[in-house]
Amino acid sequence: MTIQGCKLKATLATVVNGLDTLEAVLLAVSVPAKHDVAYGVERRHYAVVGETLLWTLERGLGSRWTGDLAAASAAAYGALCAFVINEAYGRTEAAE
Repeated sequence: MTIQGCKLKATLATVVNGLDTLEAVLLAVSVPAKHDVAYGVERRHYAVVGETLLWTLERGLGSRWTGDLAAASAAAYGALCAFVINEAYGRTEAAE
């Protein structure tokens, strides 16, 4: 789990630092997504990760976490999640 945590942090850093370059973000999440199934990741896990990520952002940003930022972050995660699920499972479905 330690190695997986490090990989997730590296991927998140790439996503955040590459927000202005969609191709770089999609490339960064494509390969790990394809390994998710082999690691036992299920579709429903993506929703849990998203909830945890948004909760962490809210706590970390404090008063800077606005309704607009929350909505935009949730939408961005949802779109990225749909891409990852498609890469991992071969079809786009919303995270459960």
